[in-house]
Amino acid sequence: MNKKVVTLFLIISMLSFLLFGCKSSTVQGPSSKKSITVAGSTSVQPLADDLAKAFMQKHPDTKIEVQGGGSGVGIKSARDGVADIGTSSRELKPEEKGLKEFKIAIDGIAIVVNPSNPIKNLTLSQIRNIYSGKIKNWKDVGGKDAQIVVVTREEGSGTRGAFEELVMKGESITDSAVVQPSTGAVKQSISQDPNAIGFISMGVVDSTVKAVSIEGVEATEENVKNGKYKLQRPFLFLTKNKPTGLVKDFIDFALSSKGQAIVEKYHYIKVK
Repeated sequence: MNKKVVTLFLIISMLSFLLFGCKSSTVQGPSSKKSITVAGSTSVQPLADDLAKAFMQKHPDTKIEVQGGGSGVGIKSARDGVADIGTSSRELKPEEKGLKEFKIAIDGIAIVVNPSNPIKNLTLSQIRNIYSGKIKNWKDVGGKDAQIVVVTREEGSGTRGAFEELVMKGESITDSAVVQPSTGAVKQSISQDPNAIGFISMGVVDSTVKAVSIEGVEATEENVKNGKYKLQRPFLFLTKNKPTGLVKDFIDFALSSKGQAIVEKYHYIKVK
């Protein structure tokens, strides 16, 4: 009899564990998630990192990890559910649509040269011809007699995608271009080579490089706002489904007055 009681007790205990153990594990949905990953555009990365730090200061029990990889990685990571939030520094292509899109900022793309380069202004046609390889010497655009070193981003970069759409208009970037994997790497290349030209986020332009005017219009925040400076693109947060829980809270923070103040600190254009 005692053996039957013990056996029955063990069976009930096991059933209880399976029932309530499984039930408790299903409670941990998105709303209770305390850690999320943001991945994608290296142009968006510094801004997203600062937004994450500010958010975590307000919510010390949460963790937001921000990674780079490029806009292509961000879009794919969001679509595949690898990252909770993907980031892109260009508009999505038709075949990439279907994700939830949240525009957190607008950025200008600066065409930059070394500070020692006397060139101050270029036309879109001149930039296109430089990047396609038709113009190879600075003297052909009013500069010194020196070979132009073309610096570009890698395939999948949001900055490159936006540049190709806004400037190249279907023409290919020359195969002789130096390919760099990040915004920082492009800027470093330009700062170290007096004959180099590149394109970077306007928000990260500093004294190590010089942004040239385009069609006589300076690369300034005001000219992006008023639409005079044409080389501009969105900064996007992307999610696979309608955001909930911590993901929604972080996106809401990025679009709040405090989040948009951080956007302005980086000299990007706020959207709220």
